[in-house]
Formats: sequence, C-alpha cells, structure tokens
Amino acid sequence: MSTASLLRHVRLRLVARRPGTGFLRLNHTSAAPSSSPDSPTITVGSQTFPRDDWTNLPPHITSALPRKLHLQPSHPLSITRALIERRFPAPLYTAHNTLSPIVSVAQNFDSLGFPPDHVGRSRTDTYYINASTVLRTHTSAHQADTFRAAASPGFTIAADVYRRDAIDRSHYPVFHQMEGARMWSRREHADLAAAVRADFATLSDPGLPVEDTPQVHHEGNPLQPEHSAAEAEAVAAHLKRSLEGVVVEVFGQARAAAIAAGLPAGDPLKARWVEAYFPFTSPSWELEVWWGGEWLELLGCGVVQQAIPTAAGVPDQVGWAFGVGLERVAMLLFGIPDIRLFWSQDPRFLGQFEEGKVTRFVPFSKHPPCYKDVAFWVPRGEGEGAVGFHENDMMEVVRDVAGDRAEDVKLVDEFTHPKTGRKSLCWRINYRSLERTLTNEETNEMHEQVRAALKERYGVELR
Repeated sequence: MSTASLLRHVRLRLVARRPGTGFLRLNHTSAAPSSSPDSPTITVGSQTFPRDDWTNLPPHITSALPRKLHLQPSHPLSITRALIERRFPAPLYTAHNTLSPIVSVAQNFDSLGFPPDHVGRSRTDTYYINASTVLRTHTSAHQADTFRAAASPGFTIAADVYRRDAIDRSHYPVFHQMEGARMWSRREHADLAAAVRADFATLSDPGLPVEDTPQVHHEGNPLQPEHSAAEAEAVAAHLKRSLEGVVVEVFGQARAAAIAAGLPAGDPLKARWVEAYFPFTSPSWELEVWWGGEWLELLGCGVVQQAIPTAAGVPDQVGWAFGVGLERVAMLLFGIPDIRLFWSQDPRFLGQFEEGKVTRFVPFSKHPPCYKDVAFWVPRGEGEGAVGFHENDMMEVVRDVAGDRAEDVKLVDEFTHPKTGRKSLCWRINYRSLERTLTNEETNEMHEQVRAALKERYGVELR
C-alpha cells in the first residue's frame, strides 16, 4: 500500500542570520548539491550521480536531507513518531527510521505498480536526481524490500519524503510519513484466518467508541480474489483494533496537553471507519477522529493488495498496512499552526518541547505579511495549445528565492487571449517570516529575484 495514495492532504549550513532568527535561509553557493547545473554529475550527500534531462533537484531540497527531524528526540515530529511506534513494539514489529531517501525509480514506482503515465512520475511532481534515481515521494518506496526481508511479522517505516508541492501553511516540499504493516504467512499457518483471529484475541480493547462500516467487503470495497472472506474479515478486525489503539494513545496525550494548557477538554474522544479506495489495498478504509468539534481524517489503511508481496517474492504473505502523515498529526497534537515551524531552529520554538511529552505550542510572534503580485504570459509547450509551465514550477522558484520567508503563493487571475490563445497568469506571494518583520528592501529584492528567475528558467514574458 502506498502511503502516497493513503494521504491526500501533505541546509545543513546556515547563512549568517540576523539576531533572533532561526529559520533556514537559502544559500546557493554553499548548499548541496555541490556540483553546478552545468556539471555532468550531481553530488547528493556522499554520493555522486550522472546528470541527465530528468535532473531537477534544487539546492533548497538537498539542504534538507541531513536534518532528519523525525529522529531529533525533542522535536514534535519525533515525539509524534515515538507515540505511534509505541503501539507497535518489538520483537513483533521492526521499526525502520533511518532508510536512505535516495531510491530508484523501480523502488518508488515500479514495485508498487504505478502505471508508466501516472502523474506521480512527472518531473512536475517528483524530484529526480536522474532518470533512474529519485528522492522518495513516500515511505512505501521501501515496502517491497521490507516485505522481502521479512525481519519480523510486522514493521513500521518513518521517514522524510519529498514532493514538489504548493506553498501554504499546511504544505511543504519535505514532509514526514509513517506507515506500518502486519503480515501472516500461509506457509506457517494452514488456517490463516484462525491464526489472525488468535492474534486478534491478544490485543487489548482500547475502549474507544467507534462507528464501523456494516460490511467488511462488498462490490464497492471488494474482497481480493486471492483471499477468502474469513481471511479478509480477520485481517480487517486485527487492523482496526490495532489502529484504534493508536487513536487512544495519540489523542489521549493531546487531550491531556490541552487540559494542562488551560484549554477546554472538548467532547469525549470517538472515532469512525469510512470506506475508501486506495490502489494498493482492498478492502480499504479511512480512520476519522472526532476532535475539536469536527471529524478529522487521521490515516488510510486496508488489506494489502496481494500483488505487492507477490512481486516482492513473498506470495505467501497476507496482511494489512496503514499510512499517516506525521506533520498533520503533530499539528493537531501540539497546536502548531504553520508547517514551516517544524523547520525552525529558533530556541523559542524548539525549547518548548521535551522528549516523551506532548505540550501545547505557545506562539512567540506574529509578524506582518507583505503581498506582492507577479503576472506573466506563459510560453507554449510542445504540441498545439500546450502550456510549458506547471504550478509547481512557480512554487519551486519562490522557494529557491525566499525559502521559509514565503508563507503562501496563490493563483489570483488567469486569462487566455481570445485572438492569440496566449495564457496569462497572476500569482500573489505572501512574504512573511515567522520570526521577524521583513523590511521593504529585502521583500522587494526577493520579489525581483523571483521575477528574474521566472524569466530566465521558463521564458515567461513579464507583464
């Protein structure tokens, strides 16, 4: 099951900082990759790869590779990971938290059955080192290898993942996912359904009020032909009980933190299962939690499509998998309002958190925004009427120039000339630092750099 399908939402070296700042600032002269765009090779970390026409890896992305926020003990993302991991203990589950983000196209896409024309393979969505190597777009890039290794019946994978994406308070091109799986072997269990039910009986009931679906499988959420109804129903029961325990663990901590901060405790915790469709599981569900007076989607999960373990060389394995975005959960747990804060190195942010504890984030500043528009005619791409510019190209230009000093970028106007067919776009950029007030001079300078980069890289005609 690909976490990319389950989730629909989401420099190592700093330049000299002004006093009181802690965010990463782009420094193209010092950031990896160390080779220039004209070099025949590209160096990422300690590895060197040949460049080709697919290479699209910018310095502001490679500079994030060493950070590993999910492994910094007192960081909110690491605390969140550990809370979830607690529900999947060794030796039954093996935790994989240090897998390299550099993977092959085969690992990231082919092993999961992505069709050749899938949008996720596009250079507009994925960071390519070269045509055969990418930065993983989901933790499931390691799933086939982990199934094949079969180090334990279950596993979790937590990692930083990379995707070209929008600029706003809930999206970032580097984010963190966690997935887990539990498998049973037909070779070891003559009656697999009975074995799963026996394991289910060992799971404690978390006591969570839950609304469940009336059927485990039906035509709209189908049983796989390789599975019997008894097997799918047993696996689904084990899956749901396991993840309901995660809800109690995580949101019980969140409730306690809210009370400690003097906030209302809110309604009693409850959850519900909602049928879903994911290409890599069937039947499939989303788990929603009643929190803050509304239903929030927490994660996606299901019975693993048998084609995945079969392709990994372990066709006897049957089981379940889930995927969850750590930023989404951590923002709820700690009350963090802006995803950029996770990358802050300001002690006013990092000093609020302690390993093993959930505490509510206390805002330390709110600085004024600065809105600036940029409008341009888009160059035509290949083919009649094709447009050679993607919205993620806009996001990459702004991130290259402004880094975390850009809060959001929105398309505010779109116009096609009735006679020439030329397309004009107008984007509004909100420049706002989370740590200090930006001066007019530096905002104007950043904006001019954005305009120049758009013209140079994509051949747009500025208006």
